Amino acid sequence: MIELTFSYAAVPGAEVVCAPGIATPHAAPVAVDVSGARLKLVSEPTLAQHLLIATAEAERVTIRLRYQASGPAYPEVIFAPRDSRFTRAAAALAGETRAIAAAAGGGRSGMQAIVNHVAGIFDYGHPEERFYDGADELPQLCSMAQGSCVDINAYLIAALRTAGYEAGYVYGVFVPEAKRTWAEDGHCWVVTRFEGRCEEWDIAHFLKMGGREIAPGLNPRPGVRLPLAHSKGWTVPELGLHDVKLMGPPLAIGDDGRLGEVAGLEIGLRGYDLLRAADQISSD
Repeated sequence: MIELTFSYAAVPGAEVVCAPGIATPHAAPVAVDVSGARLKLVSEPTLAQHLLIATAEAERVTIRLRYQASGPAYPEVIFAPRDSRFTRAAAALAGETRAIAAAAGGGRSGMQAIVNHVAGIFDYGHPEERFYDGADELPQLCSMAQGSCVDINAYLIAALRTAGYEAGYVYGVFVPEAKRTWAEDGHCWVVTRFEGRCEEWDIAHFLKMGGREIAPGLNPRPGVRLPLAHSKGWTVPELGLHDVKLMGPPLAIGDDGRLGEVAGLEIGLRGYDLLRAADQISSD
């Protein structure tokens, strides 16, 4: 059995929102259960995705997501461009990436050239101010910037899409080989589709390992991952949310409706070897 768990101390009545998982070729959710809370289901209608609202009824809440180690093709909507400030490319960025792809001869080589370009202008990190904070679109970067996987992949998807490539954003949990049964936080990656073939990209992991020549692969860094949600720019009418950056692991819903971190969140995994074996089979 493959089971991803989120556990946290709670005050009765406090609400948390969590994505219940999406199906990809590598893993697909099959069941959800929760202890210590009652559940409500809401949706993002333009993305055809759902969210769990867990209202605490005890001092500890545990959400369990069970997966099988295979699934269908990526959903079509994952590749659809969205008019969001987290995906919209500035004109200068669009012009630059089209030129990069053309200089590489276009096609699959052009896509690879854009990936390598993006890897070359980022250092991995979690800056207090992101390069797109306060902007209505993703600006062109003309010098090195520091960014997390979220920041790097936002730039990568905008760059690829404006050059005419199909690209989607996936957010979930990565459990490294060194941990096997737990993770510290969420993680994201990019999936592209070119001439019907899908490939996954994780620039952040290559940067963490000291490399900038990026190759496709679900797990360039030893470990396993499980998908929770896809795409940026979520609008959830039931929660009064508009153009929210992303959804994935649990987020606390404040009294003012804003989303924030869940204090003391613990992320656990059962079935590491089963998931790792399935990943190796799918990559052969």
